[in-house]
Amino acid sequence: MTRDIHITAVRITPIAFRDGPLLNAAGIHEPWALRAIVELETNDQRVGISETYGDAPMLAALEQARGLVVGLSPFDLNAMEQRVHAAVKPAAGAVEFELAPGSHTAKNAAKVTSTFEVAMLDLQGQIVGAPVVDLLGGAVRDAVPYSAYLFFKYAEHIERPYPPDAWGEGVAPEQIVAQARRMIGLYGFGSIKLKGGVFPPAHEIACMRALRRAFPGLPLRLDPNANWSLATSIAAAEELDELLEYYEDPTPGLDGMAALAQRTRLPLATNMVITTLDEFRRGAASGAVKVLLSDHHYWGGLRVTQTLARMCALWELGLSMHSNSHLGISLIAMTHVAASIPNLTYACDTHYPWQEEEVIEGGRVVFENGSVRVPRTPGLGVTLDRARLAELHAQYLACGLRQRDDLKQMRKYDPSFTGKAPRY
Repeated sequence: MTRDIHITAVRITPIAFRDGPLLNAAGIHEPWALRAIVELETNDQRVGISETYGDAPMLAALEQARGLVVGLSPFDLNAMEQRVHAAVKPAAGAVEFELAPGSHTAKNAAKVTSTFEVAMLDLQGQIVGAPVVDLLGGAVRDAVPYSAYLFFKYAEHIERPYPPDAWGEGVAPEQIVAQARRMIGLYGFGSIKLKGGVFPPAHEIACMRALRRAFPGLPLRLDPNANWSLATSIAAAEELDELLEYYEDPTPGLDGMAALAQRTRLPLATNMVITTLDEFRRGAASGAVKVLLSDHHYWGGLRVTQTLARMCALWELGLSMHSNSHLGISLIAMTHVAASIPNLTYACDTHYPWQEEEVIEGGRVVFENGSVRVPRTPGLGVTLDRARLAELHAQYLACGLRQRDDLKQMRKYDPSFTGKAPRY
């Protein structure tokens, strides 16, 4: 009987893996990305897995919630969610960035709920012999398309903690085009996004024009991460009008995005001004945003992502997915839920090409023509490589980093950098 199966143990393993010197509006990525691998073990020795944020506040929230799922059936998702929301609260002292909603401790309960839900769905799939996508209603597509995610970057980290990556410097338009060519050559992506908000808008627009010349048939996206003023965003929209598939979070706040929407034909997209269901209510009514980038890690899980998709369909909004530095468990969870959503019509974001290491058996997830095929084996369809897990945990212990702080890291390169936004 499936109801006789219950969770007996929770293992939380923080890990660190190499992350490139990628620039953004807040500064620059630190040399190590932090994640946590969570395992839920049952009384019949099954193990469900999940991947989430690995900063100190998130680890504290997971520790706080550890006992809440012990004794539950893997099918008791509602009970788990109720317990987590009653017990897990925002934490003090966290480094939070507006451009990274996953850093906001106000979302701790949603982040913990998502973490446990993915691992419990993995267990459910193992128990009934079905992939997670079938538990979510079945696949509407066999493979999920992802987008080439370009970054302005330096050739190597200032401290040189390890050899530089193979991507080299990415600052000038021709370097960004070369970066896109390499990424598309390796993965086959059919659309391109550039993380902007780093250099003056004229430079970033020149990069988009260079990409359009180099890839005349591919959809292009630009994300200045709310680092442009409303006036700058309006002026830039006139130059970007014929270039972009969508214009993502150029200016701060829902009111700013709504004002911009009145001055451009470009569809506006966001993962910053609509990050909760409460914000969705106001945002949808404002007409500010036409494309929403979801993220199951901080929205509250795969089922909430499906609810969000239905709301987007009702309000006639486009849907895609946001990404952070992540490994294969996260990517596969994204793929399962994306495969279950009929109206997810834009290729999803992923940082995965920027990561070199992995924690799942069989090594790196394979992309076919820019897409990840939906696993058909029970559960998530991936399992932990325990030797690699131990290695990445050892890196976590050795690296000394416990909270990501792109602003502090950028000041190592430029002590005068303030991180003020909007900067242009």
